[in-house]
Amino acid sequence: MPKTKVTIATDTTEGFFNRLRANARRLDQGEALRPEITISFEDSADLLKVLTSERVRLLRSVKGNSLQISTLAGGLNRDIRAVSRDVTMLEKAGLLRTRYESNPGHGRLKVVESVAREYKLIANL
Repeated sequence: MPKTKVTIATDTTEGFFNRLRANARRLDQGEALRPEITISFEDSADLLKVLTSERVRLLRSVKGNSLQISTLAGGLNRDIRAVSRDVTMLEKAGLLRTRYESNPGHGRLKVVESVAREYKLIANL
């Protein structure tokens, strides 16, 4: 299980650079940075395009598990193509990762995994 924490937030360009400068100061002082990822959206509407209610359900289902897309779709009672599209969107956003496993006699299976043990959502409207 990953030990990383992912924070999903709305923030400005100035906020991004402030975090960057703060991390640079910590590194200059010899401090170790915590293993975390921050994904920022300038507009809360863009965040909501990525994090729909169904995609949040998907993230919760995958957290702590490695699941095949077909298993994930069955557990969510959703169409496999819709889940596959959502996985692709969340992977592009950096919230999930996929890998392929050998499926003897049937080719390869796509497996979905979370990138973090914890997801934290911060949104300012």
